[in-house]
Amino acid sequence: MVTNFRRSLSFPSQPGSSSSSTKLPKKAYHVRSTSLPCRSHPLVSQLRDEINELKSWASSSKPDNHRTSAWLCDGLSQLTNVQESLDDLLQLPQARESLCPNHDLIEKFLDDFLGLVDVYGIFQTLLLTLKQEHLAAQVAVRKRDDSKTALYLKNLKKIAKDFGQLESSVQSIAGGQLVILSPPAPAAAGEDAEIARVLRDAIQVTASISAALFNGLSVSLAFRKPSCVGLISLVKNSKKIAIVKGGIQEFQQVSFQNLWGLQRKGEEELKLTLKIMHELEDCIRGIGSGGERVFRSLISTRVSLLNVVTH
Repeated sequence: MVTNFRRSLSFPSQPGSSSSSTKLPKKAYHVRSTSLPCRSHPLVSQLRDEINELKSWASSSKPDNHRTSAWLCDGLSQLTNVQESLDDLLQLPQARESLCPNHDLIEKFLDDFLGLVDVYGIFQTLLLTLKQEHLAAQVAVRKRDDSKTALYLKNLKKIAKDFGQLESSVQSIAGGQLVILSPPAPAAAGEDAEIARVLRDAIQVTASISAALFNGLSVSLAFRKPSCVGLISLVKNSKKIAIVKGGIQEFQQVSFQNLWGLQRKGEEELKLTLKIMHELEDCIRGIGSGGERVFRSLISTRVSLLNVVTH
């Protein structure tokens, strides 16, 4: 049996009963069943709410020039919440009992989680590479070395392509989950089917949101020329900055205009470029922290699901 350390379970607070001098009929009193999982159980409801919140976040049609690293980190934080709640649910013995008969289904879920863990492992590696490239570029800007900044832009295009490949990987996982329970597995019915559905939905929303996040980074790092069709303008510090539709604002503020022709730039313009790059460094660090939390929560959830098989 695979073991892992777990935090204590947290349950949403239940509505308090109102005081009344009128005595209720005896039949109005009910004892909550401890049979799990079921639709009304707090952990199932909590997980459903978090999945719906994440879907609402994704469909909130954020204006393209307001998609920031904070927006990206918020998505990663909500992904972590979903995975942690799912992990809590899988700790319940009754939840494990409901999944055990569906061996093929569990194997599919395990494969999908393994795919997500691999993707976020690569994601962390790419962010580390991006951070190293960015630090080197800041040194090049201080030295007014155009050849080094040109190499930086070239390397970012490769990293952008790698993020695009991650997007394709998680899209295939999301697509596979759309039909996994259609028709329902014969062994699953009623309450037992509900735990499989919520597990499927958690995987699907994780993959779908991850695809959107990776796409945002991919299009941001491509560093298209300002004349490229589809760009919009963002005014910052009295300068127009080219923003690609669907991109992340902070990443695109470091552009061709402020990384090219460094020898001809004045001191104030150079300081502004370095300030923007320093802010981007903080953004990369924040995204890396959010991605690491998602990565660890995915590993923990997969271990809990593996325990269903080995228990």
